[in-house]
Amino acid sequence: MRMWVFAFLLVATPVQALNEGLQCVPYARALTGVEIRGDAHTWWEQAEGRYDRGSKPKVGAVMAFRPHGNMRLGHVAAVRKIIDKRTLLISHANWSTIDGVRGHIEDDVRVVDVSEANDWSRVRVWYTPNAALGTSEWPLHGFIYPDKQRSWGESRKAVVALLGYEPWKAKRDAPVKVAAAMKPVVQSEPAQTKPKTSFTLSSALLAEIEKGAAKERNGRR
Repeated sequence: MRMWVFAFLLVATPVQALNEGLQCVPYARALTGVEIRGDAHTWWEQAEGRYDRGSKPKVGAVMAFRPHGNMRLGHVAAVRKIIDKRTLLISHANWSTIDGVRGHIEDDVRVVDVSEANDWSRVRVWYTPNAALGTSEWPLHGFIYPDKQRSWGESRKAVVALLGYEPWKAKRDAPVKVAAAMKPVVQSEPAQTKPKTSFTLSSALLAEIEKGAAKERNGRR
C-alpha cells in the first residue's frame, strides 16, 4: 500500500503551467490576500503581529519557504487543496524552468511533507519539466494565514488586476502548452545544499517506487 501511495505521488499531478514572466511574491499575494511586500524570505518575520502563523497547512494560506541553497530570496506559494496529512496542492510562480524560461505560473502543484515529525518543516515539490516530484528537500518557515480566506473568484479577480488580463483563457500572448510542460525531459531543480538531517526513504523502497511509477506510465500509453 505504501509503495502504491508514493508511486502515485511521483506520477499523478497534472500541473497547469503558463509563461507569464511573474515572480512568486505578487502571485501569492493576489491569490491569498496576504498584504505583505518585499522579498519572499522576509514574509515570515513581516507577518508576525499582523497575521496568524503556524505549521498546519490550510487552504488559502501562504506557504513560506526558507532561503536555502541557491534560493537565497526564499519562496512563497498559495495553498489550494489539502489531499492528506502529508500532501497538498499549491499555486505558485517562478519555480520551474520550462523551455529554459523562469516566471511561469503553475497551478495544482503537488507538495509532499517529508519531515520525520510530519510538521511541514521540510517538503518536496513537484517539478514540472521532469513530470515528477522533485528530489530536493526544501525547508519551510511554515504557513501564514490570511484574515479571511479568498474565494477562487476573488483570487481570479486579483490575478486579472495584477496581470491586466485573465491568464486561464485559451487566447494568450505567450502560452506554454501543458503537454509540452509535462514532457519527462530531465532538467535541474533549483540548486540546494544537502540537508544535514532529513527523513528519507530507503533505497529499496525508492527502487520499488520508481518501478511502480514506470509501470503506471507505460500502462497509460
